[in-house]
Formats: sequence, structure tokens, C-alpha cells
Amino acid sequence: MQFVVGKGGAGKSTVAAAIGVAAARSGARVLVVSLDRAHSLSTVFGVAAEPGCADAVHDVTGVPCGAISILELDTRALLERRLATLAALVPAGGDHDHASPLSLPEPEELTALPVAEELLGLAEVAGLACSGDWDLVVVDCPATADATRLLTVPDLVADGIERIWPQHARVTLGQGAAQWQLVTALLVDRLVDSTAPIRALLTDPGRCGIRLVTEPRQVAAEEARRTVTALALLGLHLDEVIVNGVLPHDDSPAAAVKGEDAEVRSQRWYARRVAHQAAVLAELREVPAGAPIRVVHDDGGEPVGWDALGAVVDDAFPAGIDPASVDEPERTAPTVELESGTGVDSVYALRIPLPLVDPATVTLGRVGDDLLVGAAGIRRRWPLASVLKRCDAVGADVEGDDLVVRFRPDPEVWPQ
Repeated sequence: MQFVVGKGGAGKSTVAAAIGVAAARSGARVLVVSLDRAHSLSTVFGVAAEPGCADAVHDVTGVPCGAISILELDTRALLERRLATLAALVPAGGDHDHASPLSLPEPEELTALPVAEELLGLAEVAGLACSGDWDLVVVDCPATADATRLLTVPDLVADGIERIWPQHARVTLGQGAAQWQLVTALLVDRLVDSTAPIRALLTDPGRCGIRLVTEPRQVAAEEARRTVTALALLGLHLDEVIVNGVLPHDDSPAAAVKGEDAEVRSQRWYARRVAHQAAVLAELREVPAGAPIRVVHDDGGEPVGWDALGAVVDDAFPAGIDPASVDEPERTAPTVELESGTGVDSVYALRIPLPLVDPATVTLGRVGDDLLVGAAGIRRRWPLASVLKRCDAVGADVEGDDLVVRFRPDPEVWPQ
């Protein structure tokens, strides 16, 4: 499964479609799903939208080998359908004295439930990825900020519910509990359980990866850096950074256009743009923190339709894409090590991978046995290892690609 994320207007949909075409050329069965509200997959593939077929899987014809299907998922409509099913499980009540206090929002109120909408969208694509019907599912995500929030939803829901209404409190509801309470507890349990497979899929680099799409522009490069840090904080594996819209040079595949005049490409404005993009590309090559850079050249045309997508694939993915190929992932999980001392004089270091993090954006906090880490506009709650639960944090530094938080034992609780 591949999530394609990036700044709005950077060409995410085009790249997602090109990844699908490249994988299909290798003989794979591919599904490309759009979770972006501004759906454009049909336009990119040159497929006419069919009236009355919202949220339907469409097959794309003309694939030389393999098969491609596309799905433009309307998460709001999906939430409305699930709400109707849920309403059937809620007791209708009766007279006023015995009516259930549990009520569900009307469909027009659903815009106030973005987390539920995003969770359902993730659950849907995770189910499609695990169905076995396709060898690769490519997800065209919303713009960066919305995509980052989308990928935090499983943790947010599961951890938030556990803090507000812990499982042991739900389990201990006795026989004297009202029917609505039992139904609510059951629904909450099902909601929390639904996040587990999504979280497992997102954090498994053997099954799920991220491709970050950006442009050869300074503003886009800065956002790409922040996104790399945010993905690392979420424990997600970055497969590669794809730089879209790079002007072709003399030895690039996109430059080899029949009848193209080299003198025209050498005009002053073109040369300046190429030089500027080359400088930004050099900076972007420092961004991936271990992930490779891939370049998609701008051939001057609009990448709409099968022939245009084929040209993008020839340029950016000439060897195709093998869904079964898995690169060795970078370390994404925190590690704990004893730096010095023994007993109450020990110093332990918690190393959290945060490549390219701006130290000025880092925030730390502690709630019970959990460490709260914030960076690049994202905050994550991490359960501390057992040895650190009896320690106090004494400092934090950024060392290379790691945020290092140091702890000393609390003498009052440390075993003697």
C-alpha cells in the first residue's frame, strides 16, 4: 500500500496515477484511491464520471498488462451510510421517562465530525488493501496538513478514548447499567478495535509506505522538510521524495523530444529556471533522511489521459514498480540505552528518530507514564519503557537525526 502525500498543486494525483500505471506495466493488479475532496483521478486517467456511480470502482482500459481500477471515495457519504446503520442499533426509547439519552447527529451535522470521517476513510482503504483483490493500493491523499491529520487519526481515536473512558471502566459496567450505556460501550469497543489493524498497517514498512511529492521551489522544499519530520514522529516509513515539474535538461528522458530545438531551451528565462530548480533540488536531496529522490520532468504538456500518463511513467518510472519489492526501512521506533552510571546515578537516553527537526519547534511534556512529544505541528503521546517510568526527565537535545531525552532515576521509587 502506498500513500501519496504533498503540498496542494504539487501533482499528487498525477504521481499517484503514474505509480499505478508503472505497477500495472509490471503485471500488477492496481487500485488507485482518492481521499482528496478535490477528486481529479477520473480527469487524470481520462475516464468519464458515470452519473449515479459515486464511490464505485472503475476499471481503466488500455493498460498494456496488469489491471488498474480507480475509486474516488466520498468519505462524507460513507459516514452518512454508516450512521444510518448505527442508528438501527440505538434503542428508540419509548415514553419520555425511559427514552435513551443517546442520540445521533443528523446528516447535515456530520461536517462537525471530521475525525470520524477520516477514520472511516482510512478503514475503507485499509480494508481494500487487505482484501487480496489488488497487488497494490495507491492512495491519493489530501494536501499535506490534511493528510498529516488523516494519518494521526487512528492514534488520536484509540488513545483519546482510552484516556476519557478506559477499557476497564467499560468492561465493568454491571447488569444494572441502562441499555443505552451497554450499547454505547459496545460501539466504543468496536471503534477502538477498528483502529488496531489500521495502526498496524500504517506502521508496517513491509506493507505500507509513503511517497512525498514536492516541487523544485523553495517554499515547497521547506514544507517537505517539515513533512519528513512529521512522518518520522508518527512512525511512518518514507519510501521516497518525488520532485515533480522539473524542467528537462539535455540528457534527461523528457528532453529527447523529436524536433525540439536545443537553442530554444537555452533561452535566458529557461536557463534561469533550470539553475534555480537545480539549486532547490540540491537542497531537497538532503531532505529524505535515507529515502531516495525521484524526479518527474515537465514536458510542457498537461498529464491528462492514458498517453500523457504513459510519458510520465517512461520519464519517472522507466523500470516499473514491483509491489513485492521492499527496501530496508529506516529506524522509526524510539530506543532506550544506558549512557552512564549505575543504580540511582544512572543516566538513560531515549532516542526518538526525528530527521530534519527544527529544535525550536520541539515541545516535551509528561502525563503519568506517557511522554508527550511535539514537533513540526504534530504532537504524539508515547508510553515510556518500564525502566523510564521510575525516572525523571533531566534534559533533551537534538543529535543528528534523533531527539534525545535523558532521564535519571527517581530515588523515591527506584528499587534499592
